[in-house]
Amino acid sequence: MANPLLAFVVRVFSDRQDEPSAAAGKQTEAVSLPDLDGPQSSAGIFLVLRRMRAPLIVLIVVFAVSVLGLTLVPGEDPQGRPHHMSMFDAFYFMSYTATTIGFGELPHAFTAAQRMWVTFSIFLSVIGWAYAVGSLLALMQDRAFRRTLARRRFVRQVRHLREPFLVLVGYGNATKRLARSLDAMGRRLVIVESDESRVARVDLDSYRADIPALLGDARDTGNLAMAGIGSGYCEGVVTLTPDDDTNLDVTMTTALLRPDLPVIARANSRDAAQRMATFGEPQVVNPFDRFGDHLRILHRSPSEYQLMMWLTSTPGTPLPRRHAPLPRGRWVVFGYGRFGQELASDLRAEGLQVAVIEERQTIEQDMRAIEAAVVGSVELAPAVAFVAATESDTTNLWLIEAARRSNPEIFTVALQNRAANAPLFEAVGLDFGMQPAEVLAHEVLARLANPLLISFLRQVPRQGEEWAADLLARLGDRCGAGTPDIWQVRLDAEEAPALSSWLADGDLRLGDLLSSPDGRETLLDAVPIALVRDGDTVVGPTDDQVLRGGDELLLAGHSAARRSLDITLSHEPTAAYVIEGRFVPSGWLWRRLSRHDDDRHVPLNG
Repeated sequence: MANPLLAFVVRVFSDRQDEPSAAAGKQTEAVSLPDLDGPQSSAGIFLVLRRMRAPLIVLIVVFAVSVLGLTLVPGEDPQGRPHHMSMFDAFYFMSYTATTIGFGELPHAFTAAQRMWVTFSIFLSVIGWAYAVGSLLALMQDRAFRRTLARRRFVRQVRHLREPFLVLVGYGNATKRLARSLDAMGRRLVIVESDESRVARVDLDSYRADIPALLGDARDTGNLAMAGIGSGYCEGVVTLTPDDDTNLDVTMTTALLRPDLPVIARANSRDAAQRMATFGEPQVVNPFDRFGDHLRILHRSPSEYQLMMWLTSTPGTPLPRRHAPLPRGRWVVFGYGRFGQELASDLRAEGLQVAVIEERQTIEQDMRAIEAAVVGSVELAPAVAFVAATESDTTNLWLIEAARRSNPEIFTVALQNRAANAPLFEAVGLDFGMQPAEVLAHEVLARLANPLLISFLRQVPRQGEEWAADLLARLGDRCGAGTPDIWQVRLDAEEAPALSSWLADGDLRLGDLLSSPDGRETLLDAVPIALVRDGDTVVGPTDDQVLRGGDELLLAGHSAARRSLDITLSHEPTAAYVIEGRFVPSGWLWRRLSRHDDDRHVPLNG
């Protein structure tokens, strides 16, 4: 920095903090990224000095002229002798006069000439101050200055984060749903968004924790650096913008600068997904492809679809209604864009007959042509289902009504492009609707909430309607109507130290482990939904399942059940009671005194 004074000011008021230490529980080591803290700190000071330079010069000139004039204008002492004020006396007098303090005429009563000059100086200083204050107010309203302060505040907030956080790129409907769910789960977030109105909405939305939000283009590496992808506390990047180029750029930047950081990216086409896959190992989600998969699952088993939607919902969300099985027969898809192509492909793969009406006229060009294509279509009369798949919500709603006029019994499916139109689609009475934002939020939340959950969800479509209905009933009995907490446990020395002896002997059953510490005759309000052993997933393990060291359990249940299970896993006397019904003293001395030969399952540490 060229200016030594400015360098000193920046150093004194800078918010630079030390990098997170290894003892602070960070996830990974910080990497070297462009350090933008210095430029962000000095940018505001430079801007103030640049914009206030002229007003400050005017004030100084006004003050200097006033002081000089007062020393030149003759006065009189009490004896009537000529007297000229010294430079110091003039400076002192103008200091309190120009700032409207007004102590009186010093050191002697003024002559008429002095009072005239002082009057002139007062009005001159008022003009100078008005100019300076006006310039300062204009600076405070300047967009560049406010953006500079906001970026400086953002950098400070990110640097002060001392717990793992996720970087979310974009704040559209999908990201907003995801942020609410993650915030409810206690996760910390940082947002980068290029739309100013969306950034303002981050502060207006009610979140439990403060979420730093940066106004900027995520394709700028500096913005991602400010968002903290180089921080040791950053645990992942999620980019769900509708622009494939932005998502690809964020994926590439993260893979090159932080190859250890997981990335979840949205791709609206298979080509974009392939390009993203060339950088690291990102988890790419195509909402249109996923919706086709959902429709296929619903076609096979409504209970499986209901289970998947419930487990990937925001904590506390009620059990969604169970849809009726999809009709079998001819399906008609209007619109052959991204959504229409993916959906038609998935329906054909499911063995259904699909007819496509391609959208050749826009609604502005010829609405009647579209109506004629739909209502007069020879494909629509014998069809059992109609899909409105254009990229205009107005057109889709109108197409649904037109299709019903032609075939009142037809099953209707529509693409909802904007979340704000949800009441309209609900009012029209769709049999099945698709919101890309909702599909994205469910999919990404499942990936972020628990690594085992997404593996479990991949197994669900193979289990069948009866199995899914039974699991839903068990979850409802144990956990109530709201979405249960989902967590995983690894049965090893770190996460389950109290079970080491039972696991080594190979005689620990899953049903015994899930007994309540308050009374082993009662089971915890938790349901084991998956067990992973040596990379193989056992879906819905039974109570008779024998557990081994290194097994990973995926459970769903109440938070109270989770806390009780944590006690069993870590407290040896509690584990002895829950598993075998034996009461073992908690204190070291009493355990020593009461130890007997069959006390083999309770190692006495120390």
